[in-house]
Amino acid sequence: MPLRGWVVKTQVAIVGAGPSGLLLARLLDRAGIRSVVLESRTRAYVEARIRAGVLEEGTVNLLREAGVSSRLDQDGLRHGGFELAFANGTHRIDIEALTGKHVTVYGQTEIQKDLADAHLAAGAQVQYEAKQVQLDQLTGTAARVRYQACGAWQELECDFIAGCDGFHGVSRQSIPVERLRQHERIYPFGWLGLLVDLPPVSKELVYANHERGFALCSMRSATRSRYYIQCSVEDQVTDWPDSRFWDEIRMRLPEPYAARMAIGPAIEKSIAPLRSFVTEPMRYGRLFLVGDAAHIVPPTGAKGLNLAAADVRVLYEGLAEFYASGSQALLDEYSSRALARVWNATRFSWWFTALTHKFSDDAFAHRLQLAELDNLRHSTAASQAFAENYVGQL
Repeated sequence: MPLRGWVVKTQVAIVGAGPSGLLLARLLDRAGIRSVVLESRTRAYVEARIRAGVLEEGTVNLLREAGVSSRLDQDGLRHGGFELAFANGTHRIDIEALTGKHVTVYGQTEIQKDLADAHLAAGAQVQYEAKQVQLDQLTGTAARVRYQACGAWQELECDFIAGCDGFHGVSRQSIPVERLRQHERIYPFGWLGLLVDLPPVSKELVYANHERGFALCSMRSATRSRYYIQCSVEDQVTDWPDSRFWDEIRMRLPEPYAARMAIGPAIEKSIAPLRSFVTEPMRYGRLFLVGDAAHIVPPTGAKGLNLAAADVRVLYEGLAEFYASGSQALLDEYSSRALARVWNATRFSWWFTALTHKFSDDAFAHRLQLAELDNLRHSTAASQAFAENYVGQL
């Protein structure tokens, strides 16, 4: 039987020590607002998760504001465009010329390490391996979070809770189901991803539409590449030995890319199903949902981490206003402000996925995809709208 612990008072309890949870905690700490972060996994487990790393300018600026951008500013790869590969050729979308903005490639794993190191250096309260987390009194005068750690039950009393614990976390599940509207679209395919310690095939990302299915050539650094191919949702990683993966992705790329692609043993390989998911509203009483706890988009448009960072900014602004003046005006606007961006990104991610992936063997549908891609090649207006959505809102 776990021992009875004690009650600790804080201003904000943050459930989840992924990038959104730790980023929010860093911003609050720099503003003099107390928080405690709870994470059910170990730090090593959280940092080992392989995730995307295409950052919008707004995300980069927020990391700078949090004081965790030194490695990002040194090692991040600035990208002013990307390639669309289709019909055995390519077309470059020059996002910098079209929008005046760029994106930065810097792996989410590295962001996670930077944030965790900053918390450790600051002596911040991050409780890893917090088990059986329970949220209570969400509509009362003060919220409570109970959890097990170090063999005892602990309890936090707080003004607000930030639920940053992902799609399967306890935060969204703590809201009465009748108070939520949940929208979901499951895609009939997944992404098989392979990480390899070899230089990327291109200096910029390459998104490929092919009759065999989608492919993406990405990178984590100048010497580490990340490649993806569309696969069946029923596939297992064991169905895809390295040799089969390399053969398949080269078939889906234009010949010049396939010819110069360096191949080697994978250091990580995984399959991710694709879905669109949005929860409305993103607030219930003193609980605010952040990032994947409230919404998921397919990775095609590189919006997942950027949306989470945008949620963090909106919530941080609301909390900072509340503790500075007592006003809850921005906190009351959190859900509507966050959801406006979420739905726009969901729309774009759906469109980009539909443009580049194979949904069926319907030749008519594939020809329509090629026609729209060709329109991007010839229409500056279409390319500009595409680029504006890709770089995101500041």
